[in-house]
Amino acid sequence: MGNYYRINQYIQAKEVRVVDETGRQVGVMPIFNAIQKAREVGVDLIEVAPNAKPPVCKIIDFKKFKYLEAKKEREEKKGQKGGELKEVRFTPFIAQNDLNIRIKKIKGFLADGDKVKIRIRFTGREMTKKDFGYKIVNQITQTLEGEASQEGEPKFQGRELFLILSPKKPSVKKVE
Repeated sequence: MGNYYRINQYIQAKEVRVVDETGRQVGVMPIFNAIQKAREVGVDLIEVAPNAKPPVCKIIDFKKFKYLEAKKEREEKKGQKGGELKEVRFTPFIAQNDLNIRIKKIKGFLADGDKVKIRIRFTGREMTKKDFGYKIVNQITQTLEGEASQEGEPKFQGRELFLILSPKKPSVKKVE
């Protein structure tokens, strides 16, 4: 909500297009007359489109205006689904069946449009066998080749190997 609006005497234009609270146009008038009209009603004059020629100002209570803007912003955010980040954990010496079950789980997350973070945790002497972790990552990426794409390369952070997979967008074919 980083929008800043000029109100009342802080509006710098000489002439403004005035809109009332309901969105009905009042007309183009000098700034002094517009401020006077807003004061008669007992509300504020707010510059909503400063780049328009002439700038557009709205006659409305400033607190109500900010509330309506915040409400509109919340409604816009509600429609977006950015896909969550799900995490699936592995160990470097995992049984093949356990690996297959976790890959099925990853496929489900990707089908829902979520990103998946693969985390392989090394404990104790397993740190000397880092290549096993990379083998598991390669096996996972080969199995999910058509369904997921890698975001970067697998990287080590401390005792864990990370890789993030994101779902591939289905290719839309045009029918002519």
